[in-house]
Amino acid sequence: MRAGRHSTEHDPAPVRWGLTLAALSFLALFVVLPLVTIFVQALAEGWSAYWTAIREPDALAAIRLTLLAAGIAVVLNTVFGLAAAWAVTRFQFPGKNVLVTLIDLPFAVSPVIAGLIYVLLFGAQGWLGPWLGQHDIRIVFAVPGIVLATIFVTFPFVARELIPLMQAQGKEEEEAALVLGAGGWQLFFRITLPNIKWSLLYGVILCTARAMGEFGAVSVVSGHIRGETNTVPLHVETLYNEYNFAAAFAVASLLAVVALVTLAAKRLLEWKVRQDGTGVAAAGEAREA
Repeated sequence: MRAGRHSTEHDPAPVRWGLTLAALSFLALFVVLPLVTIFVQALAEGWSAYWTAIREPDALAAIRLTLLAAGIAVVLNTVFGLAAAWAVTRFQFPGKNVLVTLIDLPFAVSPVIAGLIYVLLFGAQGWLGPWLGQHDIRIVFAVPGIVLATIFVTFPFVARELIPLMQAQGKEEEEAALVLGAGGWQLFFRITLPNIKWSLLYGVILCTARAMGEFGAVSVVSGHIRGETNTVPLHVETLYNEYNFAAAFAVASLLAVVALVTLAAKRLLEWKVRQDGTGVAAAGEAREA
């Protein structure tokens, strides 16, 4: 390892500068430039037009719907992620491998296909459509369908952050607490939760960002009803298709801000983990192992 580090640190200067320049150029071209373009275009017609686009009733409705869908999805996926991670890492049961595979399913399935599945299940011509229609229950092209689609595409994030960490930590501390007479809730709040808090928060941040920016699955099940079932990404598409570019970029800048806040929160968590020496870093090491 020392020899490898020594040789890396003493690579020829043209190699070091060339690789650094290539990395910075790639970052500038594919990350920084698009972000700058969004804000430049959003403010192209001035702050007055920018705030008008943000405060427009359809935009406010899209923001409220996005926050609602993301809020429900994050809460439910946090509960599911905790339960799934606990079950996978603490128990042996039939179908355990199937559960782990299903957790990864949204990573393998296109969001558009996920939305189509809900249409085939709950749409007017779907398997459950006639029964839902008889009972005046709307799922597809309504808020429930958007929430379901958001939950589907985001449910792996919390579980996938917790499972490697909890596997690496083992269950010795929890077993010792049980021997000393700790109850189930005491075990969770005093032993398990403190050990996984940073990884849990990291998963929640990723889940929130993904939920607010979801487009494909939500686009299929929403029906694009302006002011009713348009989330922020769908509202941006609608404005852009209407050639209202300044308003489209103004609303899109909200998603860019979410991305930047997510990045800042991620870096803050990584710094905190380095200070504590636990959490996300241990999860990353366990995942690499």
